[in-house]
Amino acid sequence: MISKNQIKFIRQLELKKYRKREGLFVAEGPKVVGDLMECYKPEAIFATSEWTSAHSQASSRLTEITPDELSRISFLQHPQQVLALFHIPDSSSRISRIPYPGNLFLALDGVQDPGNLGTIIRIADWFGISTLFCSPDTADAYNPKVVQATMGSLAHVHIIYTELPALLDSLPASYPVYGTLLDGHDIYRQELTSEGIIVMGNEGSGISEAVRHRVNRRLLIPCFHEGRTAESLNVAIATAVTCSEFRRRA
Repeated sequence: MISKNQIKFIRQLELKKYRKREGLFVAEGPKVVGDLMECYKPEAIFATSEWTSAHSQASSRLTEITPDELSRISFLQHPQQVLALFHIPDSSSRISRIPYPGNLFLALDGVQDPGNLGTIIRIADWFGISTLFCSPDTADAYNPKVVQATMGSLAHVHIIYTELPALLDSLPASYPVYGTLLDGHDIYRQELTSEGIIVMGNEGSGISEAVRHRVNRRLLIPCFHEGRTAESLNVAIATAVTCSEFRRRA
């Protein structure tokens, strides 16, 4: 059974200010919760008998609830057996210990849509990119919509929020900083390295001026349709195309 105070507490975590205050985020569904439990110890688990019967040793912090109770705390249109609370990882201390040489990273400059961010985290996981840098104005990676869109990949990708201009300035001058820009060069004709940072910009305005000045390798995903065509690619799709080409060359 779940109390009214617990319901209120969980529902508040939909908002960033409460997630920040409590240091907790919500994950839902057997896939997402299961993947996160492989890396992080849950603060609390609320699940129906369908889930608890298969996870009897899951945690001492497990509370069995009814499907109706689950629907009262779930952020999904169709609740999926289990909801868990996890601590938001403290990534601020990792940035100085990141092994930049020989590794490929993604950086998001003002990506606003939670669905796009969640999909990009999933893309990073698929292509073996373990660290994702986000500008402070990028959507919150621990928003329930983002967590759900990652389909568990949030457990495998380190998310670091930082000022991107300062981050890029801290790197050696020769370190590859790639950016997808309308005045870039055809990605399929450019030399791509196995190390570097790939910057993806805001859905509407692209990469900010401050970050654009620090991009030293400009890329463009060319359009292959000669007639009327889409104005641009969705940022998540563009990220997938870009990462695929980098890994194809590796």
